[in-house]
Amino acid sequence: MTGKRATGPLRWITAALCGLLAAAAAMGVAELAAGLLGRASSSPLFAVGAAFIDLTPVWLKDFAIRHFGSNDKTVLLIGLGAGITVAALVIGLVSKLRLVFGLIGLAAFGTVGVVAALTRPVAEPVDALPSAVGALVGMAALTLLARGVRPSPITPPEPAVTHQAAQGTATPADGGATEVLDSDGPQHRPKDSRPKDSRPKDTGTGIDRRRVLLTGAGVIGVAAAGGVSGRVLLHSGDVSSVRAKLRLPQPASPARPVPPGAQVRLPGMTPFRTSNRDFYRVDTALTLPQVDPRDWTLRIHGMVARPVEMTFDDLLREALIERDITLSCVSNQVGGDLAGNARWLGAPLAPLLRRAGIRTGADQILSRSSDGMTLSTPIETILDGRDALIAVGMNGEPLPIVHGFPARMVVPGLYGYVSATKWVVDLKVTRFATDHAYWTKRGYADQAPIKTFSRIDVPKPLANVKAGRVAVAGTAWAQHRGVDAVEWQVDDGPWRQARLAPVPGLDTWRQWISEWDAAPGSHTLRCRATDGTGRTQPDHRTPPFPDGATGWHSVVVTVT
Repeated sequence: MTGKRATGPLRWITAALCGLLAAAAAMGVAELAAGLLGRASSSPLFAVGAAFIDLTPVWLKDFAIRHFGSNDKTVLLIGLGAGITVAALVIGLVSKLRLVFGLIGLAAFGTVGVVAALTRPVAEPVDALPSAVGALVGMAALTLLARGVRPSPITPPEPAVTHQAAQGTATPADGGATEVLDSDGPQHRPKDSRPKDSRPKDTGTGIDRRRVLLTGAGVIGVAAAGGVSGRVLLHSGDVSSVRAKLRLPQPASPARPVPPGAQVRLPGMTPFRTSNRDFYRVDTALTLPQVDPRDWTLRIHGMVARPVEMTFDDLLREALIERDITLSCVSNQVGGDLAGNARWLGAPLAPLLRRAGIRTGADQILSRSSDGMTLSTPIETILDGRDALIAVGMNGEPLPIVHGFPARMVVPGLYGYVSATKWVVDLKVTRFATDHAYWTKRGYADQAPIKTFSRIDVPKPLANVKAGRVAVAGTAWAQHRGVDAVEWQVDDGPWRQARLAPVPGLDTWRQWISEWDAAPGSHTLRCRATDGTGRTQPDHRTPPFPDGATGWHSVVVTVT
């Protein structure tokens, strides 16, 4: 009786899984290669992710920041992982039709990784190796796996030999041998002596399951070993231990004490000083640059009379100053929380630029981070007397790695995309007409002073409060101009003055508070601020692009 071959679904599923395993091997080996090179940016996943960020349109970037905040990069990596998984399954399916189709698919993915890695701002030719090697390993793995999935020939059982007098054959009774009669007389032919377990297996499916399982296990091992080893190697360059041992000098000019009452004491109120852990993060770095301060240098060049290059020790020998400064992201929506106030320690930037000697006609500092990100800052905002810093400390400790360790720029009064370069290593004195930074190439404004901004922190949106005396409080900022007044209103009623908390200077945000005799019903609360120049926050809402959002913040509450 012949074996009946199973229908296709099992082979299709197995083929798809083979594509997934091959892709896993490719990614694991590529990660190992990136680890051996000590270049996290050459990892295909991170290189493609970074390229995706570069190509993301402004509306999608704002959507991601608005909905995911500091988790936007995690969401991106999860999305990339899901996309790679789907593509790998498709590669496995097409490889069942013809193996060459699957191999072309893996080669295409390797090419994408190579191109993405080589187009990074600080790319070197060696960055192409992880994606290339990974693609070759994936192609080899798919070839091995596909051999086991190919239908194996179904061997029909040998027909029973019976006595056929006319053909001169006979079947022996003992089953030990077959006697054949021909013209030369009887001949003895040995019966099939193959062991029973040597017959082809799985003839009903056409799949060599044992080969697939063994090869698959090996491929999984390669993928896991490569991925884990690569991560370990890349982690070996982590500078957390160096940061933990670093001791910063005392400031030559300490910050003013924060006056009593700067913090409005209400449940749910924003802290006056934002902890390092809670400080917002908006940048394009999928992997945090690991910059050892022992190897760090800052170069000041371009339109200068005397180029300057200084080490981290040189920077610490400067007359460091300590200041409370609020930073805000241009992507912050009306009422948003992409702002934070911290105590920064650093070297004043203006003396460093004057030491280099700025040439006539220069109007921009093009700063570059260690991962190649570029930001542009108007020179006049650094030289006008404000406390622009090359910061090394944040809230009494060395900068966290996520916030730019070992050094970053901090320029009060400007949105972060033109002032707050993390992991800074290079300052080029130039012109806006000559050099364009990362965000200005994407349509953001060259000049980006922070707009006067206020929000209601208490009560929260859609809160239910009891009728009677209700505290209404919030935060306002207009860095380098200061906040002179905050007003608020209920529904479309008259504007009421809020009490302003004291602040240590013009460069921090300012908290405000008032009381409301709340009547039952649904109510809309609004607020607006007036800065030190007399300019009041406009009512019309505009989106963050290209130079920051405007508009009154409002919350709807229910009073019972």
